[in-house]
Amino acid sequence: MKFSEVDEQTWPELKPYFDTCLIPFTGLSGTETPWEATAALERLRDFMDMAEIPFKGRLVTYPAVQYGNTEDMKLLNEVCHNVKSIGFKFVVVMTADSELSIEDVPESTLVLSRRRLEGSDSIPVPAIVSGQISEMWQQESRVEL
Repeated sequence: MKFSEVDEQTWPELKPYFDTCLIPFTGLSGTETPWEATAALERLRDFMDMAEIPFKGRLVTYPAVQYGNTEDMKLLNEVCHNVKSIGFKFVVVMTADSELSIEDVPESTLVLSRRRLEGSDSIPVPAIVSGQISEMWQQESRVEL
């Protein structure tokens, strides 16, 4: 569910079912041409679909953090911390083009980097994403891929 689909009146009844916040991270530098930025956003959208579609009803997707430098990592961590403080138990950061790790975003519960996942085993990326999120919920511990 997208953050924009939640309203003030329905949130109290929905909140118990949505324990996980998904934060997209694009990692743009500002040097991209318009078509390169569009392509990056499309890759991120396609990657996020791997979590949003199978887990609809348990994830709330927040707005993306678009740019990625040292200051933005501080912002990304602050956003993760803040969404936990309003009641989300789990915070998943997803990125298609950046090689983030849990060390980069220690306030998150799980970091999924498509670049890292594509280089692992022969398991399809959607299966890895689904497996990592399911494992996070089962173990309730910090994991990284």
